[in-house]
Amino acid sequence: MIEVVFHHAGQETSARVNVGDDLLTAARQGGVILESPCNGNGTCGKCKVKILSSLAEEEIVLACHTKVDHDVVVEIIERHDSGNLQIKQDGLVNSGEIDSIITKKYISPSNVTHVYRKKELISTEQGNTEEEIYGLAIDIGTTTLVVSLVNLLTGEELAGAGALNPQSRLGQDVLSRIRYASKEQGLVEMNQLIIEELNRMILQVTADAAIVAHHVYELVLSGNTCMLHLAVKANPGPLGKYPYTPVIRGGNSIAANDLGLYAVPNAEAYLSPIISAYVGGDITSGILVSRLAEREDTNLFIDIGTNGEIVLATGGRLVATSTAAGPAFEGMNISCGMRAAPGAIEGFSLTTDGERTLKNIGDQAAVGICGSGLLDIVAALVQNGVIEGNGKFSKTMNENLSALLTQVNGKVVFSVAEGVYLSQPDIRQVQLAKGAIRAGIEALLEYQNITVADVDRVLIAGSFGYHLNPDSLIGIGLLPEAFRDKIEFLGNTSKTGGQEFLLNQGSRLAIDQTIAEIAVLELATVDKFDRLFVKCLEF
Repeated sequence: MIEVVFHHAGQETSARVNVGDDLLTAARQGGVILESPCNGNGTCGKCKVKILSSLAEEEIVLACHTKVDHDVVVEIIERHDSGNLQIKQDGLVNSGEIDSIITKKYISPSNVTHVYRKKELISTEQGNTEEEIYGLAIDIGTTTLVVSLVNLLTGEELAGAGALNPQSRLGQDVLSRIRYASKEQGLVEMNQLIIEELNRMILQVTADAAIVAHHVYELVLSGNTCMLHLAVKANPGPLGKYPYTPVIRGGNSIAANDLGLYAVPNAEAYLSPIISAYVGGDITSGILVSRLAEREDTNLFIDIGTNGEIVLATGGRLVATSTAAGPAFEGMNISCGMRAAPGAIEGFSLTTDGERTLKNIGDQAAVGICGSGLLDIVAALVQNGVIEGNGKFSKTMNENLSALLTQVNGKVVFSVAEGVYLSQPDIRQVQLAKGAIRAGIEALLEYQNITVADVDRVLIAGSFGYHLNPDSLIGIGLLPEAFRDKIEFLGNTSKTGGQEFLLNQGSRLAIDQTIAEIAVLELATVDKFDRLFVKCLEF
């Protein structure tokens, strides 16, 4: 056996592994947090560590590709985006009647309060607690988590918290997590990570609002299909292979204690209904709060993220699909990519004179590129002829722009800022992501025999989508020019839809009918979809 000693966050942790094991395996065995969004495939470059030695120069390596054959000391390199993430928590809200599933009645003679769920007595509390009825709307995103504490009597949001989904250390996108959690130990690990973080966040928001946690009686879990499986410890394996059948369908409630959510011992968790394997409860929440099924005009609802979900609503008839956009839009699989943390470039413009204008989160020096900045950069390079339609760097750009091309490790890159650049493989990742979403849009429109001009509104949902620049979305071809003046940003509708499920039990009944009538277009079955996808790769 070999001993690997990790230095991280002022601590020292050791792990014993077999000869030939890699450093990522050693880190996981020792319980050391080491991000590997690609799950050890060597493609993301995010698991860099420094090997310490008194005899030789310190060496920076990828933990997933570095095997050990002797005792070694390793330093974990702290990432710039490991904390202080900018997480969008607000979103479209529809104010309506409050009809909570939880009610209370104070019995004066005995000085107790009866607590009812659907008019069924579930507990008795000492004293008058009629005014103490709370719920939690929880958005379980692939990248981020949001917890919202709501007063179920008034509808007021009392406190909120956002955090990185800790599962992203083991796999950035949905497919990597499905593979990882298909094995029992992987499922246990994924589930434990999410439940521990949710308990921490729940304790945080109840403390911030100065309420007693056992007065939280109802939770709504809203997330994509895979995230909901992992939250309830249901094996997501079937989601990764044909016929892609979910193990759970949502629309039901589970005791919070059974899920391991000890922070709210009296609560039940309602799972937002799942539409299909890759159109999940987060989209259901978005459909609810945006009233898609009630609109007579033509609306295109798009959640842009690692898994791009799209819903086309025509006169109340809904058709949904999903595309594997991948993690590029989250800043992953990009050479200088990072999450939306201080120092991340979130906005960018370029002139033909080669003048670059940057907008950095926190007004700090640029240390990397987050998703919104990435789209701005690629759009600017396309507009100024630095990138050709096929995604390659142009050989005919003017001198001012060509001066911004340099070399890193023998490869030509575009210099975005000092120490921050965009490579040819980075551009390819954006091409693949935008091509997948655009092809999904085109396939849906064709399926319904609708043209881009027929679309009345384009609704962009999700925490990430809220920060995007419409000009960049159109500039790279993710959206057609015809959508330019029709784009609306809804924000985090997974959370706000969850809040509506909390506040009105009738919404749960109504959405069941809506979900039953939604048609799901599986892009794999679309004739010549591969040709459509290739066409949509062009800038």
